[in-house]
Amino acid sequence: MFGGEGKQWVLLVAGSKGWTNYRHQANVCHVYQMVHSNGIPDEQVVVMMYDDIAFSEQNPHPGKIINEPGGPNVYPGVLKDYTGEGVSVANFLAVLRGDEAGVNKQTEGHIKVLRSDEHDTVFVYLADHGSTGVFAFPSEFLHASDLVDTINDMARRQKFAKVVIYIESCCSGSMMLHLNKNVQAYGVAACLPHESHSACFYDEDRFTFLAGEFTSCWLFHSQTSDLARTTFQDQFVFLQQNITQSTPCQYGNKELSNLPISAFLGTSDLTTQTSRFTGPVTFQPTHITPSSEVPLIIQRHRIQRESDPAKKEALQKELDKLLQTRNLIKKAVQDIAKIACPEGGARILTDRRPLTRLADVKELAELFSHTFSGWCQDQLDGFVLSQIHVLVNLCESGVDVSRIKEAITTVSSLAEFQ
Repeated sequence: MFGGEGKQWVLLVAGSKGWTNYRHQANVCHVYQMVHSNGIPDEQVVVMMYDDIAFSEQNPHPGKIINEPGGPNVYPGVLKDYTGEGVSVANFLAVLRGDEAGVNKQTEGHIKVLRSDEHDTVFVYLADHGSTGVFAFPSEFLHASDLVDTINDMARRQKFAKVVIYIESCCSGSMMLHLNKNVQAYGVAACLPHESHSACFYDEDRFTFLAGEFTSCWLFHSQTSDLARTTFQDQFVFLQQNITQSTPCQYGNKELSNLPISAFLGTSDLTTQTSRFTGPVTFQPTHITPSSEVPLIIQRHRIQRESDPAKKEALQKELDKLLQTRNLIKKAVQDIAKIACPEGGARILTDRRPLTRLADVKELAELFSHTFSGWCQDQLDGFVLSQIHVLVNLCESGVDVSRIKEAITTVSSLAEFQ
């Protein structure tokens, strides 16, 4: 530790479900394997993932999940503290703040939360789709305001000595942009508040992407470094030097970046570490693809590889429907902008305004997702979220929230969007 006798708590969350989003759960499984082998006791680790990947009918290797080409099976032994509908925003926030009463447990048994106190470190890792001020869970959104408020509340109640948060998603920087610099909390985001994130390592056998570029990079660095002698700042520099398709960012109390990673994630002796790591000696991601394009790439690969004419035609129809729906989503958002702010023009659609009105944007994003809930499904999540910035632009341009809400309701009532 860095001077105390506290415990190390770890909370790992994959916010997605579905085969096209394979990489998010694979990321979480891999991180779990690392912290477990680094000596963090299972009672101090909480894992939240939908758990529909390992035994999916689309998995050609039942019971196996890999996170890199030719990599080890990272599924065995993974904790299943919260799965299926248990992977919710309310449960995540309750687990984080140590609130057993706030957990809605789907099954009988022990309710597991972080029982951290003022002597302890907390490491939080989240992976899924995102947008400005939004991180997706399987059927709802975690908002930046709720994440930041929870961290601030935990600080007031002395629920940690230090906390570190890593987030992999598009626009992940926006989730921690307002992290209080006076709180002992440090965050690393995969990309800038307005930037997309990329998947990597397309697997021809599994027809899916195995990892996210950000997580693949920080895991590689963690597995090839002496964590007792390596700081979070060392790791951040490595991320800056090796991630090519997005811009890793630091938030909150950046002084914490000088702490050794082992203070949060444990460490293993170098002999064990060397025997466990069998990958390449340099970080070499392949098939780097923007997150929102992943479903299209996967479907096109399926079409190319299919030899049965009837099946090929069916797959093409699925792709056509996916493209049509994406166009419909884009048109709906454009119409909302036109109705709410007719004088705004193209800038409302293209600007990337800084997020300051967290509560208002939360209200608008919730209304949009509930109004167009039929679009919020596995293959469309990334694209739906990529359009949320338009609502942010409207809000940050000074358009009244009630006017934007009326525009959303008006557009949803049109026959073509029902």
